[in-house]
Amino acid sequence: TGRPKGVRRELSGLDPDVAAELGSVLPQFFGITAGPPNVHLVTSPHYHTAVTVFGGGAVQMGHCLVYMDSWDAEQALTLVERHRVTNTHMVPTQFKRLLSLPEETRRRYDLSSMRWLLHAAAPCPAGIKQAMLDWWGPCVFEYYAATEGGGTIASPQDWLARPGTVGKPWPISEVIVIDDDGNPCLPGVPGTVYMRMALQDFVYKGDPAKTEAGRLRGHFTVGDIGYLDSDGFLFLCDRKSDMIISGGANIYPAEVEAEIIMHPLVADVAVFGIPDDDWGELVKAVIQPAEGTGGSPELAAQILASLEGRLSRMKWPRSIDFISEMPRDPSGKLLKRRLRDPYWQDRATAI
Repeated sequence: TGRPKGVRRELSGLDPDVAAELGSVLPQFFGITAGPPNVHLVTSPHYHTAVTVFGGGAVQMGHCLVYMDSWDAEQALTLVERHRVTNTHMVPTQFKRLLSLPEETRRRYDLSSMRWLLHAAAPCPAGIKQAMLDWWGPCVFEYYAATEGGGTIASPQDWLARPGTVGKPWPISEVIVIDDDGNPCLPGVPGTVYMRMALQDFVYKGDPAKTEAGRLRGHFTVGDIGYLDSDGFLFLCDRKSDMIISGGANIYPAEVEAEIIMHPLVADVAVFGIPDDDWGELVKAVIQPAEGTGGSPELAAQILASLEGRLSRMKWPRSIDFISEMPRDPSGKLLKRRLRDPYWQDRATAI
């Protein structure tokens, strides 16, 4: 996460009361219904667009709102049980914190009221998603979207049928995948993901060059790489700017992170490329060990050994550093540049 982007849209011209009611449209795409007994749990700060959209939508739909002062995994379970929470929004990092609670703690709480547990904002490793579905049941909905507009939705049933998908475009949204020559990619072939929303266009305030750079025939991109399957379901690989090119091979950090995070002694992980004169880039992993666990060469060796048979060796980290706490903002987004930039500061280019 770098400099904040100012996404500016023209005023719609709608009556303010009508415009306010539109705030409930996106939650309704997930099947969320209006009125009691629905209760929405707010787990992150409101400066994050998704928290405002779904929290604001809950207000418009007449839901009771329960606010957390700050994120705490067990407190979240307590609040779900106490207030019979029916819908909430989380990020994969929060899923990992919940799953790291002792089994006896997790079994203590009644979560049966939950009907819509939405998540987005970062890639969710398949193992983490499956574990949440096993625990919370078929209420875990995933979506992919951008502040600029447009997105996809994957129901629990969609994801179980196609593990890893972020779904199909929601109404009034369109998604295409384009290769480096500007042509549509065949099903299963990764390319740059472009979206378009039918209602309003946007510009980046004060940055016309950025606005134009991300455009292609009426669609826009935020730089993500992914592919569509033959049925039109979108799968994401990684952010284009995060991709590692090592010895001419493309390596997606999200794929490596998804395997490392499943190790029981790993609380959090970031993978990125560092410069190397021979290979161009080498795979580096920075790991936050689980609580009560110290980083050590022995732990690094254990983590690497756990990748055997699950990840091609060319994608294994060449080195592992340990950190006491991973730099994430309050909404759960990884501040990867803080980890990556020091390795590139004396280089003329960052590729």
